[in-house]
Amino acid sequence: MTPADTFKSLHIKSDPVILFNVWDAGTAKIVQSSGAKAIATGSFPVAMAHGFADGEKIPLPLMLENLRRIVGAVDLPVTADIEGGYGVKTSVVADTVTQVLKTGAVGFNFEDQIVGGQDLHTIEIQSRRVAAAREAADRAGSNIFLNARTDLFLKAKPAEHADLLDQALERATAYGGAGANGFFAPGLTDALLIKQLCAQCPLAINILALPHAPNATVLADLGVARISHGPVPYKKMAVWFEEQAKAAISYG
Repeated sequence: MTPADTFKSLHIKSDPVILFNVWDAGTAKIVQSSGAKAIATGSFPVAMAHGFADGEKIPLPLMLENLRRIVGAVDLPVTADIEGGYGVKTSVVADTVTQVLKTGAVGFNFEDQIVGGQDLHTIEIQSRRVAAAREAADRAGSNIFLNARTDLFLKAKPAEHADLLDQALERATAYGGAGANGFFAPGLTDALLIKQLCAQCPLAINILALPHAPNATVLADLGVARISHGPVPYKKMAVWFEEQAKAAISYG
């Protein structure tokens, strides 16, 4: 199988692929040696590791060069976080996807929030953007995994999540119709809601492994096909690094 075929085949309902997100070639090699089946970048750690804030602040050429180094450093399929595609227009999204896949990546996350804003793109607009991303991916190769992310739950309080499930399913259906393979719902941590999403959505469901979310075993039982760790590994590393630096600098 090609790397793209391999990566796509890892998305199995109730037997999720675990993605411990990396930010450079060095961390990618560490995750590979730890037994991972695939490598995933995260926009937050990649940006922070290069001195930028999250939200497409890292220049696209630098993000692409970093991704190219990651792909070249490992023997596993690599999926990239491209945030909102570095532009609103479908033509810009398509160009970004084309450049990302030229690095050798075989999948990508594509989110529906308006980068730099407070709201989400409408379902109609985001569906067109997903379709443009899909068309660009299909031109680049076969079986490229398009993981459509919704920021619906991240932008709402947990108490409001149940009322948002219908909209999440509507978005998932629309994005799937536009060519998405997976549906990423970061911020959703309620087991019952995750179970309902998995049961009612035909796409591979991706959940973010937050500290207050169900553990991997429970998420598998709920029907999740992909578990991402997102910014959590970088944030834990940063805390440890700062503690060690302070201890070293303040000796005696």
